[in-house]
Amino acid sequence: MRLRLVRLLHRRSGAQYWLVVAAAEGGAAVLVALATVLLVSTYFATSWSSVALVALVAACGTAAAAGHAALRMRPKLARFRDWQAAPDPSDAATVQVWRETVVGNWEAYRGHAGRLSLITVLPASAFAAWQWELGWGGLGALLLACVVPAYYATVVSYSIGELLARPLVDEIAGRLPDGFDFRAEGPSLHKRLTLALPAYTTTAAVLTVGLLDHGEGAATLAITVLVALAVGIGLSTELTVLLGDAITSPVRRIRAQLAQVREGNFAARSPVTSGDELGELAHDVNAMAQGLAEREEMRAAFGTYMDKAVVELILSGAFPPEGIEAQASILFCDVRGFTAYAEHASAAEVIATLNQMFATIVPIVEQHGGHVDKFLGDGLLAVFGTPQHHVDHADRAVAAACEIAAAGSFGDSGLTVGVGVNSGTVVAGPLGGAGRLNFSVIGDAVNTAARVEAATRQTGDDVLITEATRRLLTRPPELTPRGVLELKGKAQPVELYAPMATTPVRPTRPAPARE
Repeated sequence: MRLRLVRLLHRRSGAQYWLVVAAAEGGAAVLVALATVLLVSTYFATSWSSVALVALVAACGTAAAAGHAALRMRPKLARFRDWQAAPDPSDAATVQVWRETVVGNWEAYRGHAGRLSLITVLPASAFAAWQWELGWGGLGALLLACVVPAYYATVVSYSIGELLARPLVDEIAGRLPDGFDFRAEGPSLHKRLTLALPAYTTTAAVLTVGLLDHGEGAATLAITVLVALAVGIGLSTELTVLLGDAITSPVRRIRAQLAQVREGNFAARSPVTSGDELGELAHDVNAMAQGLAEREEMRAAFGTYMDKAVVELILSGAFPPEGIEAQASILFCDVRGFTAYAEHASAAEVIATLNQMFATIVPIVEQHGGHVDKFLGDGLLAVFGTPQHHVDHADRAVAAACEIAAAGSFGDSGLTVGVGVNSGTVVAGPLGGAGRLNFSVIGDAVNTAARVEAATRQTGDDVLITEATRRLLTRPPELTPRGVLELKGKAQPVELYAPMATTPVRPTRPAPARE
């Protein structure tokens, strides 16, 4: 209810909202000042007219101090309005206005509350001592009696200011950038209790004694204040320790848990030790950590069947569902003689050999910035240049192809691979239907890469690249021309090259049947 009223006042007052803040904070302080004058006057034989004069002086001094504080707050509210009116404020500007709004109220009270309280208390106490003819001893007793209520008024005014700042803070918080540099610059819960409870209990004790029958005079007033202050501090200290432990300990545990979650320990949990809001908060944070753990397990499982770069891209939601056209280099490799090997090996041996081969090839592809698009039985298709853009995708693909060929045979099988590389325009995106999709690349460049790999059987090379790839190389290796070859499915012959690092010393052999 209070927050709804505050938001209504904020909407209605607009740029004059600082006057609402000033009136609310100043009004609360003036009420405390008037109550203090009435309370203190009960300790002395005074007339109602003199009490009214002292009350007027105290109210004017308190209002002046509150007005001074409001004027200091006005520029901060103006900066908030400027930020609010900006069409697209920067993240830095948003964080800055958030800090001024959230922490500024506390910094203002911390820096000026003592001086403003003294300006309020000293003139009113001096006037009361003169008006009531109390002398220097009476002035000391009045100062002692008024300091505690002034302190209490400061705490109340700060709390009111914090409440009135909520509409501003809520609007700013909704536009804060993720992961901004948060610093706990405001008062902690423990400090709030430590500051508020002594003022509350002492003021309540003095008020209670003042309303009851008591002796009169400055000595009685001073003794009452000192005893009430001692009792209030003693009781509130114990209460602060108990409440502080009940409030701040769960918060510290949750913060420690979140720090572990931030480091990747999703198994961290906060014990739910209470049935209040803090217990509910601990439960919700535990549920969040469990959800993150399940998502990470899904991500890990997802990454087992897809390239990790593609997994990150899909989960980020940044890739358009309709796909994109991209310039890329395609690497196609296939095992030579695999059909004959599979006829004589057991199924377990075949799977183990393929896994051993891919365990060598896949890291090579990833180290050069490519990703494995798909496994094709005893071969694989790798892409360089999409979804991660690389200007030198051709260089990366050729370097990966040479390194794969240099790996030699795989295991005890004696099997080797042939690698073909081609560059061109591909369409990259999610393919499929009926709720099942596969991120892949398609296009003539992909088909040509497969045909180039098949041509390695005809030329006897381990690696062949096309003229399209050669033209894109920025740091080309020494290449041996293999002439223009007719490739299956291609209307025009394609000029091929073999990197010297992988050029075989054996003679050219005829191409065997495609396996």
